[in-house]
Amino acid sequence: MGESADRTGQLVWRHILVRVSPMSGLSRSTRLPRTVSPHPCLSWVRAALCALGLAVLAGCSLVPAYRRPGAPLAQSFDGAAGASLTDTVPVRSGWWREYQDPALDALVDRSIRNNFTLASAIASVEQARGNAEIAGAPQYPSLSLGGAFDRSHQGRGSTTKTQSLFAEASYEVDFWGFHAANASAADLLARASAFDRDTVALTLTASVTDTYFQVQSLRRRLALARSISDDAAHILQLLLAQQQAGVATELQVQQQRNALATFQAAVPALQQQLDINIHALAVLAGTAPEQFTISDAALADIPIPRPRPNLPASLLETRPDIRSREAQLQSANQSVGAARAAFLPNIVLTADGGLSSKSLSHFLSSPFASLATSLAAPILDGGALRGQLHASKAAEAKDVADYRQAVITALQDVEDSLTAARQQQLAEAADQNAADAARKAAMLAQAQYKLGTVDFLTVLDAQRTLYQSEDTLVQARLARLQASVSLFRAFGGGFGVTDDSDSSTASSFTSSRS
Repeated sequence: MGESADRTGQLVWRHILVRVSPMSGLSRSTRLPRTVSPHPCLSWVRAALCALGLAVLAGCSLVPAYRRPGAPLAQSFDGAAGASLTDTVPVRSGWWREYQDPALDALVDRSIRNNFTLASAIASVEQARGNAEIAGAPQYPSLSLGGAFDRSHQGRGSTTKTQSLFAEASYEVDFWGFHAANASAADLLARASAFDRDTVALTLTASVTDTYFQVQSLRRRLALARSISDDAAHILQLLLAQQQAGVATELQVQQQRNALATFQAAVPALQQQLDINIHALAVLAGTAPEQFTISDAALADIPIPRPRPNLPASLLETRPDIRSREAQLQSANQSVGAARAAFLPNIVLTADGGLSSKSLSHFLSSPFASLATSLAAPILDGGALRGQLHASKAAEAKDVADYRQAVITALQDVEDSLTAARQQQLAEAADQNAADAARKAAMLAQAQYKLGTVDFLTVLDAQRTLYQSEDTLVQARLARLQASVSLFRAFGGGFGVTDDSDSSTASSFTSSRS
């Protein structure tokens, strides 16, 4: 309040125009006649006293008190009940480095620097901040300075010259908090946009990590398919030789041809999936897919970190999507206050002054000034103000529902990820046992076939079982890695922890993209 008064006093000293928060929706206004003060100094004193008085009264707010909506939060996650915290890692920024893969780290960093979707989200934040600056401008003074030079010719060579210099400023004393509410609403929308940017960054890093693991998995599966296909082709050649020698039958040869064709058909399908995922990875990294390559990595050698499960209530602070929804809700709350304030009348006090003279020698001794007041209040507006208040309250109710939906969706996301991580670990262990058994069975079948104790169909079945088991094991490893990524993302990935000034996250993106 004192700060407003000081600002008002300074502006009056500079020959300013003072206004009090004009209300939207005014169809008519009552204005007092404009009067010219008898002396400039007296005009400035009166203006200063009036402006200071109004500034003291300013600061009223009709914004409803904000309370975070309640949400159904449990004490702990069901999927984390009884789980040991041993060997778990905290969810923090740069979580993908827990996989200890330098190639992945470089790829994620490259994507953060070059991804166009993230660049668009960052630009949207700057746009929202610019709009917030526009919305906040009516809270601060505006000053204009002008000058004029007039030269007129009259009859018989007579010339009249007039020069003037005038200053005019405006300062709207926000009596009912109308402009403060609008400015706060815009600031909160900018903050929501910053959390939306964090959500895009979290989605981007998770997508890059997921796709990277998918590429490595498909490479391994493709290598398996080619290996089993080559083995099948080799066996077919042996059978053809045995058929010519009268040892193998035509039935065995055709069975092997069928097996070979089946194995060969898997190769182009896997190659297609691999190419598509590499192309997707290139786009995520902000580059054309042509000539884009990434180095090979052994999927089995990549460690699978276990994110530390936090309490359900922590999601309200660590999930950027939830924090964005709450910022939008807070903005809607401010808009309700602005809609309420629009019903109330406003008082306008104006003052201006300057210097004008027909002679430069008397320029400084010819000041002019004026002072006027007016009163305006909405009377008939066709229901526009009432409609705006109704719309603002409905928007707030919608944001409350959206916020609660975001919370329970996040809870489901975490529970699903915890379940997937636990069950995929059990599945991989079972698949590992199955692959080990299939490998031994295939070796025994080939040995016994050479000894003549089993028929060729037994060998063929053992080969198919081995291929399927090893392929399933690779997919199980991928599922575990992706479940781990999903958990990091579900807990916010460290992107939701943006402080009130929004400087830490913004600076991290700026430095990473420079």
